[in-house]
Amino acid sequence: MRRAFAGLLLIATAACSIRTDAEDQEQRVSICEPIVFEDSPFTHCTAQPGKHDIAMALSPEDSDRPYRSLGALSDALGDQSAGLALAMNGGMYDADGNPIGYYVEDGKRLGMLNQNDGPGNFHLLPNGVFFGETASGPWRVWDTQRFADDIEERPQFATQSGPMLVIDGELHPAFDTDGSSRKIRNAVGVDAAGRAHFIITEAPVSFGKLARLYRDVLKVNNALFLDGSVSQIWDPAKGRLDTGPSIGPIILVTDTESAE
Repeated sequence: MRRAFAGLLLIATAACSIRTDAEDQEQRVSICEPIVFEDSPFTHCTAQPGKHDIAMALSPEDSDRPYRSLGALSDALGDQSAGLALAMNGGMYDADGNPIGYYVEDGKRLGMLNQNDGPGNFHLLPNGVFFGETASGPWRVWDTQRFADDIEERPQFATQSGPMLVIDGELHPAFDTDGSSRKIRNAVGVDAAGRAHFIITEAPVSFGKLARLYRDVLKVNNALFLDGSVSQIWDPAKGRLDTGPSIGPIILVTDTESAE
């Protein structure tokens, strides 16, 4: 993990009084809640500007080898996870776990913007970028072409994935209403109030259903698919730490109130 995020968690840890594990669990409130949409179960987690910061994590500070799992991230953080509200896999990656598209961690670019044609979900255009000018916002989801055209200064964090689920209030044109390809999936979108909405499905769903959840229920005009089949979250407040196939980039949401 890069130094800036490690420092953020150290501040949060120092600001918290020493408690037993049970007391700590009572103090922590999850940003995630279960919801049901069109008879399918989802977990919905909301990061709010002013309450949360967002960062990316790929590998430990002293290593170039990606974590590849939320368990490895948990082990690396140890007590520093006191300020963590959520971790989620966040973006497409190669066989070694490295991002295949644009990736920025603590202001350092580790992956170039990928506008190539190709197979798979990532190249089901338009794809997009989830990014923040600073850790505390504003956070945005833009399609890749808009990002390439309009962003001149490197953001504090960014991860490229695809396909876009919702683009300017419209569903991705390639989606069926409820297609036959159904998988455990996760995604992110940002609403008009600047809140980042993270979703992981608790049962296999289609792209179309996931996109409609963002557009029709969460009222999100731009949402981005992060991955499928490997989707996992770590919700420390609820004691949830998913395991599964190896992952790549990880999105981190920290509770800034714990550092006040």
